[in-house]
Amino acid sequence: MKIARIILSFILAATFLSLGSCRGAKLSVADEQMARGEYYDASRTYRKVYNKLTKREERPLRGEVAFKMAECHRRLNQYARASAAYQNAARYGYPDSTVFLRIGQMQAAEGKYAPAVKAFEEYLTWKPGDILAQNGLVGARMGLEKKGLTRYVVKNAKLFNSRRSDYSPMYLDGSLEQIYFTSTNEKVTGDRKSEITGMKKGDIWFSAKNEKGEWKRPEPVEGELNTEVDEGSVAFSPDGSTMYLSRARREPNANTGVEIYTSQRSDAKWSAPVKFEITSDTISSYAHPAVSPDGQWLYFTSDMPGGQGGRDIWRINLKERQGSLENLGEWINTPGDEMFPTFRSDSVFYFASNGHPGYGGLDIFRAEMTRSGGWTVTNMGLPVNSSADDFGITFGEGESGFFSSNRTDNRGFDHIYSFELPELKILISGWVLDKDEEPVPNAVIRIVGNDGSNQKQVARNDGSFSFPLDRGVSYVMLAGAKGYLNAKQEFTSDIAEEDAEYGVDFILASVTKPVVIDNIFYDFDKATLRPESKEALDEMARILRDNPNVTIEMASHTDRKGSEEYNIDLSSRRARSVIDYLISVGIAPERLQSQGYGKSRPKTITKKLAREYPQFKEGDVLTEEYVLALPEADQEVADQINRRTEFQVLSLDYQMY
Repeated sequence: MKIARIILSFILAATFLSLGSCRGAKLSVADEQMARGEYYDASRTYRKVYNKLTKREERPLRGEVAFKMAECHRRLNQYARASAAYQNAARYGYPDSTVFLRIGQMQAAEGKYAPAVKAFEEYLTWKPGDILAQNGLVGARMGLEKKGLTRYVVKNAKLFNSRRSDYSPMYLDGSLEQIYFTSTNEKVTGDRKSEITGMKKGDIWFSAKNEKGEWKRPEPVEGELNTEVDEGSVAFSPDGSTMYLSRARREPNANTGVEIYTSQRSDAKWSAPVKFEITSDTISSYAHPAVSPDGQWLYFTSDMPGGQGGRDIWRINLKERQGSLENLGEWINTPGDEMFPTFRSDSVFYFASNGHPGYGGLDIFRAEMTRSGGWTVTNMGLPVNSSADDFGITFGEGESGFFSSNRTDNRGFDHIYSFELPELKILISGWVLDKDEEPVPNAVIRIVGNDGSNQKQVARNDGSFSFPLDRGVSYVMLAGAKGYLNAKQEFTSDIAEEDAEYGVDFILASVTKPVVIDNIFYDFDKATLRPESKEALDEMARILRDNPNVTIEMASHTDRKGSEEYNIDLSSRRARSVIDYLISVGIAPERLQSQGYGKSRPKTITKKLAREYPQFKEGDVLTEEYVLALPEADQEVADQINRRTEFQVLSLDYQMY
């Protein structure tokens, strides 16, 4: 149980209890127990009173007792019991519309978002401007629509957890070698169970890492720190030498309060705690300490006057306390409860709240300071937050660490959970192949991002490669190999927070043999390029731009049909059409030569063509004699292969001197 949070409720409880404290011995006892913050004992007493109120004329009183019993269960984090009791209070005509606000809050904490929406909407008909109800309605709709799902991975930190409550983990210092937390397990100091929670009173426990970096089994802190009263939620000075902790002030037949104490570390032991004086106010409670990374400020939770309502987060200067006490204001604090602050840096901290829009109970929020000195508050989303109470977060390396939650525990007991935001796995992979789709040996791939990244890799033997990427970065990739022209690709990775793998292949053109340009089309018996040739021609222009020192011969070939003179003329005109197009898109004319070969250079079957047309073997030359010996259907295929446009690299040193 979040003992410090529960104890902080006693002052708020005392206010409305005075109304019914004289209506019978048992009821007055229950009221007095609740006023002292003894919620566990009070809930049991209210239950006995409730069960005895069976007469019709006692229905109004039964509704009042049900409401008070619900308040006890709410403070004990027993949300299902609280929800049922609030609904009984409404059924018996409890006169305060607040009951509908509470029903909505409890149903949201149970994850019953649809009825919670209705309860909040009903309450808002009574109090349209109520901030808690408005934010509760927003949060219930968030939960109903499952908005805010993140990539965080959350797991039960079983090693740290007992069969009772374990909560508020906190690293000792930046080494991240020790972690402290509060436990109410059966081995804590003292034998008496708390009237507040029904459990044993909390002690501070810790765990340290072994030489392998693994957490060892937790044990109680050595020294004079733990006593028979409740010790809870700790924080440390930046050097880890001073501990700040919450401690419950408990006196017989008196209200229970919480105060902040300090303890000093000597070797592995901690000294007896000394009260840390914040104000002369002895009625208010002070809990959940957190020290800013620069060691200058102590942040804490209090219900002292002057806040936004409920429990607020305050701070006080550790070096000059006089006059430095201040409330963090309405950016952080709401009419609800803001608690358990934790720092990442001087401008970023985390806290728990049930006043900001959330998924139910306490949610963990991130607060970042703005340039104007205000704060931007963001819900950490699912699954770090849940419909239950989530609070008391501490960060280790990167986006990982531990926090507390009573999710999946109907008793309301808190447990420690680990969280981690896995690194996004964004990859780009592919192959470097030649025009026959064979791996290019020793191909080198470079990738440069506009974020300043620069990576280089040699393709594997099968031509494959793979690079890790970052989100939202524009990249330029270049692939090249000895004996081949370079090829370039450009793209931008997605900004979505999800794993992704991009695929890109590089097809490199040889500098030592002719390379066929696929998908060049002409009208029959003409040299006019058809519109569908544009894509292939633009790709050819891109190759020439990526290789600015290359000159080429552009050649066109015909099939065996027609006279030699006719075919030479037709192929020459077709090759010239390609050259003219390349010049029109900015390629220098002196880099280009055209040549028509007619039917004088029949195609030799390559590996790729043999795979595509298995009726031919690699190395077959499609001469007129060879083609005439084929079946008629295969003759047409062979003629189609011979009709081609291709380029041959002539030089690699254009304008290099």
